[in-house]
Amino acid sequence: MRKALLRIIDFFYPPFSRWLTLHTFRYLASGSSTVTSGIVTYYICYNWILKQQDVHIHIPYFPNLITAPSAALAMESFITFFIGFLLNKYLIFTSSDLKGRIQLFRYGSVWVTNILLNYALLKVLHDALGFYPTVSKMIIAVLLAVYSYFSQKYFTFRVKK
Repeated sequence: MRKALLRIIDFFYPPFSRWLTLHTFRYLASGSSTVTSGIVTYYICYNWILKQQDVHIHIPYFPNLITAPSAALAMESFITFFIGFLLNKYLIFTSSDLKGRIQLFRYGSVWVTNILLNYALLKVLHDALGFYPTVSKMIIAVLLAVYSYFSQKYFTFRVKK
């Protein structure tokens, strides 16, 4: 399966070979797949599952209201966590010598940071600036992709020299 996916990705590499290494291109391709699945999941959660309605929770010491964009973000994030980790571990950063549980923990740490940044940026773009939630999600995805690449390469899946 890995070889088949890499052949598909590598097929589209030649036009980009002047600007990107093969490894970076593969990361962008798998990251784009993760982001695309996240945006589609977010759209489905926000529009079809939540029907753009806020979620009311009746748990003591917990906010009684979670806005629909925030709830959709939470739902989407858990799904893309697993997609992103599996693609990165088994497709892109296969030469890492760290144990899988260490990689998972570190990936989770970067993921939590992404969630917090995603949430804060979503609040700014949607609530403060009035962008549509899905458009906000697309803008945020591009910004966090750059952060994620360097975090995954030099922290989560690093290779000891």
